[in-house]
Amino acid sequence: MISSLRGSVLSTGADHVVIEVGGVGFFVFVPADVAHTAHPGEEIRLHTSLIVREDALTLFGFAERIELEVFTQLLSVTGVGPKSALGVLGHLTVDQIASAVADDDDAPFRRVSGIGPKTAKLIVVQLAGKLQPPTAVPAGRAPSGAEAVIDQVTAALVGLGWSEKVAGDAAVETAAVASESDRASVAALLRQALAALGPAKTGAGRG
Repeated sequence: MISSLRGSVLSTGADHVVIEVGGVGFFVFVPADVAHTAHPGEEIRLHTSLIVREDALTLFGFAERIELEVFTQLLSVTGVGPKSALGVLGHLTVDQIASAVADDDDAPFRRVSGIGPKTAKLIVVQLAGKLQPPTAVPAGRAPSGAEAVIDQVTAALVGLGWSEKVAGDAAVETAAVASESDRASVAALLRQALAALGPAKTGAGRG
């Protein structure tokens, strides 16, 4: 069992990276955000799952261990295969998945390519009580000005075709390094987020 890999990125694609470890190149399927942010020559570490089939050995990798754990849980759902589970984690964050399951809301899963209404409902039903609760937000707490701007930038990026996960990560990371005045401006932060995302790889980063 290959449970993790750390090495240099040789190449990337819309849904995968090739990592060189000890002179051997490993082809690993990854969520869209990992594929988009990985760059040849950089070191990367992934938590991995080796899926064994009669005709193939396939590696799936994730930046965070909790994502790997949710991937494994998704595979336990009737009708969800490795590519579909990867698609869910490429489109939704772990907290978004947990929230949808806790709220008995299959709509977020129906928006994932390759997940039909029946499978979306099965995800909610069969994962009920099995996922770590999402990060709690105090009741009645309104988002701060900066958080509101980040939310608006995220929504704008989603409107431009990026997945909620990629959009949210880009907005938060851009805000972390932006000036105070830029953090207060949706337009300024959106421009910087788009610059950080760069030219989209074919199919990468889009939900």
